[in-house]
Amino acid sequence: MKVQEAMERAGITQTGRAIAYIKDALEEINLIRETNVTTADQNIVTDQRLYTWPTDMLKVTGIWCLNHLNTKDEYRQIPRLLNEPIITDKD
Repeated sequence: MKVQEAMERAGITQTGRAIAYIKDALEEINLIRETNVTTADQNIVTDQRLYTWPTDMLKVTGIWCLNHLNTKDEYRQIPRLLNEPIITDKD
């Protein structure tokens, strides 16, 4: 969609104002939705709790596991801990 089409749909006659609105909308979308997201796969090893992360990673947005709390061969997101775990271990 071109700026002219957006202006006609919104009923705006001032080009500068329309462009400012479009820039504000794109900024809002960028705040709501993460951009430049990449994924990485890692195999889970029995009795291993700690894993290494990619060095260029900035933020973990979610961890998904196959057959977590289901038997349908589906990927489910593992819930995030909000507090320190009650049971401690040697790791």
